[in-house]
Amino acid sequence: MTKGTEAALAALKEHIKEIYLLGSISGILGWDERTYMPRQGAAHRANQLAYLSGMIHEKLTDPRVGDWLSQIEGTDVVADPLTPDAVTVRELRRAYDKQTKVPKELVEKITYAETIGQGIWVEARKESDFGKFLPQLEKMIDLKGQYAEAVGYDDVPYDALLDDYEPGVSTKEVAAVFARFRKELVELVKKITSSKKKPDVSIIERDYPVDRQHIFGQAAATAIGFDLSAGRLDITDHPFCSGTGPGDCRITTRYNPNHFGQAFFGILHEAGHGMYEQGLPTEHFGTPMCDSVSLGIHESQSRMWENMVGRSRPFWECFFPRAQQVFHTALAGVDFDDFYFAINDVRPSFIRVEADEVSYGLHIMLRFEIEQEIFDGKIKPSELNAVWNDKFTSYFGITPRNDAEGCLQDIHWSAGLFGYFPTYALGNLYAAQFFAKAKEDIGDLDEQFAAGRFDELLSWLRKHIHSQGQRYRANKLVEVVTGKPLGHELFMTYLKDKFSPLYGL
Repeated sequence: MTKGTEAALAALKEHIKEIYLLGSISGILGWDERTYMPRQGAAHRANQLAYLSGMIHEKLTDPRVGDWLSQIEGTDVVADPLTPDAVTVRELRRAYDKQTKVPKELVEKITYAETIGQGIWVEARKESDFGKFLPQLEKMIDLKGQYAEAVGYDDVPYDALLDDYEPGVSTKEVAAVFARFRKELVELVKKITSSKKKPDVSIIERDYPVDRQHIFGQAAATAIGFDLSAGRLDITDHPFCSGTGPGDCRITTRYNPNHFGQAFFGILHEAGHGMYEQGLPTEHFGTPMCDSVSLGIHESQSRMWENMVGRSRPFWECFFPRAQQVFHTALAGVDFDDFYFAINDVRPSFIRVEADEVSYGLHIMLRFEIEQEIFDGKIKPSELNAVWNDKFTSYFGITPRNDAEGCLQDIHWSAGLFGYFPTYALGNLYAAQFFAKAKEDIGDLDEQFAAGRFDELLSWLRKHIHSQGQRYRANKLVEVVTGKPLGHELFMTYLKDKFSPLYGL
């Protein structure tokens, strides 16, 4: 490496570390805005976050970044594309080329609208009033449409939005995977819902005191590996995980005193995200090697811990006796098999974050379809609640009774997160392949879970996924780890193996 190349690399790393630090500050402000900030502080917080996003954009698109990259590219620094420095150069080139196309003013407008929009969404959802949210939704769709046009795309505007969350993946590729997946999924849902065997879901709809839910959920998150000395659990309107940097990862949930699963499985889900954040290699903080691969890979971690671990029979062989001690009134005299069946109930439901793991994919495909049609100009924002209800009836055979059960249930559109939803379903597919490989490599995971041991699975994930940072694109990571390209087959096998005995299929 020449002195000039060495100097350029050092300057680039120092510069992007400042960007990561600013991003972490923005993350803390965003976490506070959705947990403890007084509602009247929304406009001020929006200004703060918009200012920070402008600073980050300005630093990322600094012409010096392009100059440093040009000095490094083509040298021995990038000869091996999998080294940390080569990964840094590759990912910074991608980000630089993309963001230099976007005006700073647009970035600030989007950030401001995101913060204001989330506050409006909270109130609109409480009042189940789509009309209250509509003006802000129209503004956000317009802004994200401008962003897509600025960034550019090969086929459809949605490609530009999807690429922010699942880099290198096109709308056509996702649609093709979903088309094959949807056919088999619909058939399985029909078989299960037509079965005469039904769980007694009243078991999990009894009185579950919130304070005890918090204690039990936090204990379970700790048991599977979420480090509370480097994280915390709080309450919010829509659960999320915020990894703000080394030693500080914050997860949230929302509690329902008359439903055990809503908070508990939400906690395991967010803990899965949190353990990914806590497992990123901190020695590379300030570079893409200390960043997640994609939202789909992130979701693979949360869906795995929530469902493949947290809703498994071995998990509850360990935790059910503890649950009976904590919720001694609600679970008094309840048979283990009845409880296990109840937490794995499969039936059409309105709320995505509370959906069973079989029909969950249909919730995502519905949103994927709607989002594409929004940016193709086929759906006007003012029509969205009616279109949602029609499509939901078509997908699930039930119609939302109000806007809160319908198009207002998710926070994502208020935050401009168009293109995010497909990553949830992709996450299920990634998770199935990773989990199958982990079981193959480790051998006795069921026995370990039943004994309350989750460390070997977490260590396997740390080695093969978390520690890799952004070394690979998502589709390449799956092949490297499992030896197979992404497909829906292993996920469908997992679902059939789990639910066929439960429902007598």
